[in-house]
Amino acid sequence: MPHYTSYDQTELAYRVLEARDGSARPPLICLAGGPGRNAAYLGDLGGLDAHRTLVIPDSRGTGDSPPVADPSGYAFPGLAEDLEALRRHLGLTRFALLAHDAAAATAQAYAAAHPERLTHLVLVCPGARMQGELPEDAREIFESRADEPWWQDAYVAIQMLPDTTDLAEVRELLLRAAPMAYGRWDEPQRAHAASEGEQLNPVPRAGFWQGVDEAGRLAVLARLREVPCPVLVITGDRDAVTGVRAGELVAESFPAGRARPLHGVGHYPWVDEPELFGPVVEDFLEHPHAPGRP
Repeated sequence: MPHYTSYDQTELAYRVLEARDGSARPPLICLAGGPGRNAAYLGDLGGLDAHRTLVIPDSRGTGDSPPVADPSGYAFPGLAEDLEALRRHLGLTRFALLAHDAAAATAQAYAAAHPERLTHLVLVCPGARMQGELPEDAREIFESRADEPWWQDAYVAIQMLPDTTDLAEVRELLLRAAPMAYGRWDEPQRAHAASEGEQLNPVPRAGFWQGVDEAGRLAVLARLREVPCPVLVITGDRDAVTGVRAGELVAESFPAGRARPLHGVGHYPWVDEPELFGPVVEDFLEHPHAPGRP
């Protein structure tokens, strides 16, 4: 894998998926969430590399990127500065950015600090912790699926997770709870979920939200009001992890933000409905100011 040198001289890894049609369109940088999860779970984002080169970095302590001595290096504002170092390394004056799940916080911190560098911003199934809210609709989505065969076991696993410290047990519980993150529980979803436990690193996961106080959070939010680029927030109406309302709140934080819920998908839209997810993203990148289609 290629590497780049970040602000503190740490060598961090990234991979490049060249556009399969040989397109010369600008690349799309894609950030993995978790937090602290190996970016391998993004795959090719449901074939998003068909017409556009994807650049997918491994954040500190995940994939082929090394851990750091100071845990504050895992906090999302620092990860945003890693992204700025990657931009410089790639020689991009401006670029389009996609971030999934917790990486939406990194993307928002980057947009607040370097608004002039973004041409487009796509946030996929974000939470609203940056917005200071925890909407209830994710729980409601989960409860609405109580008639599905996996639900009872997932419910038990969710209740056990907060008090479980053994990593092997945590991984087992995550797999039992995994169906709640998908629009359905078929073979592609099962295969994707099976990798989660081994891909999570608890150290960068624990450090992701550290060192960001209330004043810092509010400062980021205030600066988001000045971000000029178009912003698309994609949510899934079966996402029992972050729900739909959180994405709406995130979109409302930007002057040019809009939310786009996708029907029948969960927290990983490119796994549930790749033929829906890919065109929505590509259409936004090509026509960012067109009104979203239902």
